[in-house]
Amino acid sequence: MLLQGKKLLVTGITTDDSIAFHVARVAQEEGAEMVVTNFGRGLRLTERAVQRLPEPVEVLEMDITNEEHVATVMTDLTGRWGELDGAVHAIAFAPGDALGGNFLNTPASSAETAFLTSAFSFKTLAVATLPLMQQAGGGSLVALDFDNRMAWPAYDWMGVAKSALQSICRYLARDLGEHGIRANLVSAGPLKTVAAKSIPGFDILHDIWNERAPLRWDSSNPEPVARMVCVLLSDWAPMTTGEIIHVDGGFHAMAAPAKSGSVKPATDQ
Repeated sequence: MLLQGKKLLVTGITTDDSIAFHVARVAQEEGAEMVVTNFGRGLRLTERAVQRLPEPVEVLEMDITNEEHVATVMTDLTGRWGELDGAVHAIAFAPGDALGGNFLNTPASSAETAFLTSAFSFKTLAVATLPLMQQAGGGSLVALDFDNRMAWPAYDWMGVAKSALQSICRYLARDLGEHGIRANLVSAGPLKTVAAKSIPGFDILHDIWNERAPLRWDSSNPEPVARMVCVLLSDWAPMTTGEIIHVDGGFHAMAAPAKSGSVKPATDQ
């Protein structure tokens, strides 16, 4: 199996439609052992969601912006395994006034919250897990991204935070490579998760994606994204780091939607 014997930390599971939930499910099916995290009111939701995983998994409390929480989880993992093979960063949050077309009026404090929670936290997770991954002889960090080369309706400061996440990933790849640790992003097309539904204008993204993506796009199916995350966590991508892997039906490569029948196939002369 792809992840047989791997020990993983998975953040960001809130409900069983979370992308991180399906990453955890596929990872378990591929032989991984894991611990998952959430905090506050989300902790109970996570505890209920993980009951639907193939195997039991323990839920630890960790607010990635709380140094004590992070230290406590790392102490637990040190005592539990003494090493760590991979970690999944599925953490993102922006205050309501940082989304929804309010870009010009967003206060600095809300933009800062979006950056610290959604981007800087990848560095926080990397630094915290570094000693455990060193003990494992290397490891893999994978974060969930969204294509932010363009300005999207209503995405606003979360789009800016995701751009920062991409830059942080490249610098992590640079500084962690000597330890045998890879850092990569998976840029997913829009999926119908609870988090996505809270973003104003999500339905517009869904309609645009399905029209333009050459492979089409099913926003109710997180399986392709989960599988790619698991590939990056595995030993099958040993020389891939600092990368943004698009799992979006090919949307990112298209300038305009391809109309069926509008292009005639070439014929031999």
